[in-house]
Amino acid sequence: MVAATGVGAADLVATLIAGQKYGYALLWAVVVGCLMKIVLVEGAGRYSLATGKTIYEGWSTLGTWTHIYFVPYIVVWGFVYGAAAMAGTGLPLHSLFPFLSVKVWGIACGLIGLALVWMGRYSLFEKICAALVALMFVTMVGAAIRTLPNLGELVAGLVPTIPEGGVVNMLAVGGGVGGTITLAAYGYWIREKGWTDERSMGVMRLDNRVAYLVTGIFVVATLIVGAELLYSARIAVSTGDQGLLDLSGVLADRYGEWFGKLFLVGFFSAAMSSLIGVWNGVSLMFADLVGHLKGLSQDDPERRAGGKWYRAYILWLTIPPIVLVMFGRPVWLILAYGVLGAFFMPFLAVTLLWLLNTDRVPARWRNGWWSNLLMVLCAAAFVWLAATEIQKAIS
Repeated sequence: MVAATGVGAADLVATLIAGQKYGYALLWAVVVGCLMKIVLVEGAGRYSLATGKTIYEGWSTLGTWTHIYFVPYIVVWGFVYGAAAMAGTGLPLHSLFPFLSVKVWGIACGLIGLALVWMGRYSLFEKICAALVALMFVTMVGAAIRTLPNLGELVAGLVPTIPEGGVVNMLAVGGGVGGTITLAAYGYWIREKGWTDERSMGVMRLDNRVAYLVTGIFVVATLIVGAELLYSARIAVSTGDQGLLDLSGVLADRYGEWFGKLFLVGFFSAAMSSLIGVWNGVSLMFADLVGHLKGLSQDDPERRAGGKWYRAYILWLTIPPIVLVMFGRPVWLILAYGVLGAFFMPFLAVTLLWLLNTDRVPARWRNGWWSNLLMVLCAAAFVWLAATEIQKAIS
């Protein structure tokens, strides 16, 4: 679920453009990005298993300021992300089957996502995402192998350097690997999986590491394609999801139309897996948020998958964003989305540091010095990234 939801089309394009501009110079940022997400997701999972509480219940113990930030964020984020996710799934489908427009395909995918997660049956949802991950993994890794990567330059890219003008791309690659708000959804997915107490700590940690190993291989493959296919030939691709369409055209020209079509299937799989992952995971977070604010017990159906607040947020992700898909997004909404979103990763890192170093967690599961060092580095990196994102949003 982490691999499926954490790597969307926009993340792939950011990595692809980094490879296109700088070759393998930012490969190390992919590795660092994966390591940072392993640390943060392990912290979120450890808190949930050690305490039996959700991450939102943990945030609530830190004061009402967490509500003041997170409630507007999850509402605005869902509205804008819903439109972006639908547009992202519509692009490859329109290229494969042009008899419907990008907008119609995107809206259809949003409604299909709604239907798939509406009942909250995690096992079905997990199987569908596993199939989509397999498709996107095979197509992107296959494209990387097909380009015959330069292994010497690949190894050299593991040495940390920032090429001239590459700071923004470095932050996009390192910060974008493996998701943002969906990191906090991990605690809800392990609960749905049946891992509910500290006896599951070992399997949760293994699960988390495997997830980011898969994610890392996938993103490295994207960088290889950008470096070998675009950097060497001086071919530029567009920003946003359109960049993957450009790449499918380049692959078709170089290796044949069938390969370009196969890549479009992988592009769709990446976009659709992220869509249904969010439709489920963030809806679980919203249901927990509302239920907690209403004072409901953790086992109350209203706070769980299939409850009315879970379904309300699925509808919020699907129906209102159709207006944005059809008519475009107003500047003020994009500004709010960019500013609120920029603060989420520092918010997660700082609150995990706070929660995992106090008596809110049993002593044996609190942070050690190594975990604290890594989380402090994560927090500092994401504060830097937040400042850059806010500047970009305002400009």
